[in-house]
Amino acid sequence: MRWRPGSLTLGLLVTSAFFIIASTNILVPTVNGVEQNLTEHSWIYNLGTTDDMRIYQTEAGFHGQKMVTGTRGTGTVSRSIDAQVYGGFEDGYNEIWANEWGVFQNRPSRYSAPITNSELKNALCVKNYEVGSVYSESYSGLVELIKDTSVAQTDENSVYSIHSEVEGTARVGARVQKSSSAVPIYVMNGAYSGYTNMRMSLESGNASILTLPCP
Repeated sequence: MRWRPGSLTLGLLVTSAFFIIASTNILVPTVNGVEQNLTEHSWIYNLGTTDDMRIYQTEAGFHGQKMVTGTRGTGTVSRSIDAQVYGGFEDGYNEIWANEWGVFQNRPSRYSAPITNSELKNALCVKNYEVGSVYSESYSGLVELIKDTSVAQTDENSVYSIHSEVEGTARVGARVQKSSSAVPIYVMNGAYSGYTNMRMSLESGNASILTLPCP
């Protein structure tokens, strides 16, 4: 499929509307396998070019539940995603719950790239082999970067908290796959150019830190 400047994709649908407000709630249960879980909370505002995709699933192949969502094109995007994935639990507690809310404005970007190319870069990559999680971020062509990335990893769980504000190009990626025999329950990659403000928290492992109720 050929992408043309000025078009945006929400999920797998190409939309040429001038102004879109979208909100989606999804709940699907089921299946067995290697026990894995993921909790995601993310928000992004991009004034420029967006190209990202997320894949959620509870089982491999034509089994279990699947969900794919993504956005691609030039314009203004303000979007939040909240998701929980549980797969491989023998007690039957296997499900995908997700909500995506966004405002997508299909019009030329107001962002102007700098005349002089910047060689300033920044990158980070973290892995937890016990939990099976990985997160990476890189920034290039920087005019300005303000970032606050926190990592908490143990043999039991991983928690990644990201807040970045950048003028330039930002690339992020994440994956949750407990073993080579397990299906990746979460795969995410994104590239953003122009002005980007993003906040994201990812949590996986045997204990749910961010979602525990208050005592």
